[in-house]
Amino acid sequence: MIKAVLLDLDGTLADTAPDLSYAINRMREARGLPPLPLAATRPYTSLGARGLLDAGLDVTPEHPDYDALREEFLGIYSDNLCRETRLFPGMAELLDELEHRATLWGVVTNKAERYTHPLLKLLGVHHRAACIIGGDTTGRIKPDPAPLLAASGRIGIAPPDCIYLGDDRRDVEAGRAAGMQVVVAKFGYLNGNDPENWGADAMIDQPLELLRFL
Repeated sequence: MIKAVLLDLDGTLADTAPDLSYAINRMREARGLPPLPLAATRPYTSLGARGLLDAGLDVTPEHPDYDALREEFLGIYSDNLCRETRLFPGMAELLDELEHRATLWGVVTNKAERYTHPLLKLLGVHHRAACIIGGDTTGRIKPDPAPLLAASGRIGIAPPDCIYLGDDRRDVEAGRAAGMQVVVAKFGYLNGNDPENWGADAMIDQPLELLRFL
């Protein structure tokens, strides 16, 4: 019996790609570089600052200026959290139906709490989530299962009675390690990869398809 649905944020609950792309393009503009189309940055969205800096400026964590560039990127992003970010089509209806069925839902993301909480408030769903676990809540990030286990503990529902919905291989690995059922959101970013061999219990093409597993 599934009693709770836990959701990744970027690429699952919400389409955050436009605003993350905006931040890296602001940095490119400041350096005299042309903007990148959303299609070029979108596959890197689930990797956050690390992925966008790589895609937009060819900068990896080994670069001597990486930390300073990361802070610049995050500063721009924090000022533009919800310019164009929206819940994925069908997600609002899914949340409504979960609540109608008295099924708890929460968010487990690698995005830091200082961005996660304000963004969820701007999206109008913060007060509805049974739990919100960010990338710095436990000191560990997915694919470590600690964030998912923390969510399970907060809502008081055992991991086997939870579904975790995500769009990245790390989500599947974390969910598996936590002992949850895992579903891949094929409408998300997928980090540019094919999820067929990730070992998820199921995959869905749009949010409301999740209801058939409850």
